[in-house]
Amino acid sequence: MQTRTNKTNQGVEIEVMRASEDGMSAPAIPKVHVSETVPAVNTSAEIKIDVRHADFFYGARQALYDVSLPMLEGQVTALIGPSGCGKTTFLRTLNRMNDLIPGTRIQGEAILDGENIYDKAIDVVLLRQRVGMVFQRANPFPKSIFDNVAYGLQVQGRPREEVGEVVEQSLRDAALWGEVKDRLKTSALGLSGGQQQRLCIARALAVKPEVLLMDEPCSALDPIATLKIEELITQLSKDYTIVIVTHNMQQAARVSQFTGFFLSGKLIEYASTVNIFAHPQKKETEDYISGRFG
Repeated sequence: MQTRTNKTNQGVEIEVMRASEDGMSAPAIPKVHVSETVPAVNTSAEIKIDVRHADFFYGARQALYDVSLPMLEGQVTALIGPSGCGKTTFLRTLNRMNDLIPGTRIQGEAILDGENIYDKAIDVVLLRQRVGMVFQRANPFPKSIFDNVAYGLQVQGRPREEVGEVVEQSLRDAALWGEVKDRLKTSALGLSGGQQQRLCIARALAVKPEVLLMDEPCSALDPIATLKIEELITQLSKDYTIVIVTHNMQQAARVSQFTGFFLSGKLIEYASTVNIFAHPQKKETEDYISGRFG
């Protein structure tokens, strides 16, 4: 057996093993190891959203099966799994974005501060202010940088002087203020891809959500822009509960305290990120994180 370990500057090690009974080289199987630089788990954190026995349907087709998953306050929860496994569908249930698709329905509970957000009586506009979302591809409005961030505040009818203060603070929180402060009135469409994604994060932060959902926020970005988003996620987790969907297992290991592995619409395993990658309890989890499928 030949073992090779590569260490990245983000604290994740990739171990590649080659072995076969006949002495011939076998395909490399990477295994993600989490080092000490992963964000520490807050063992005293309370549950912010507690999903219990969620089933989700697109018409007659069931997409989620009996998913129960607690998301802890002030922690980052990563959702991993192969394409089509249900992780994005699950993420979108947390602020009822799936309601926009005709024929969908959900069963079960998702308790946010004592309220079931799956209840039909819930005001989804208010819910989406409390549970913001950043999508896979940056989607700035064809407006100025300032107006993009101010949009939600203006819809709420907030005073103009307050809007200016919140826009600046939101851009600072999204680590973008220093790059755009001298061109706030220029079109947001002129920003780079990474800047546009941080602008969308600033827009989500402006309405003061309690939870921030991120659906593969780095999938369309280059490595430098990805690093900035990952650093931003770590910083924001001090003030927000974050749930991120990612195909990049190294990214999950770098930014999250907890990880859930989805497969075929089912939550196969949920644990601390360290345990998921270092000591998976389910064979399906071990096979996925070691690269045998997915």
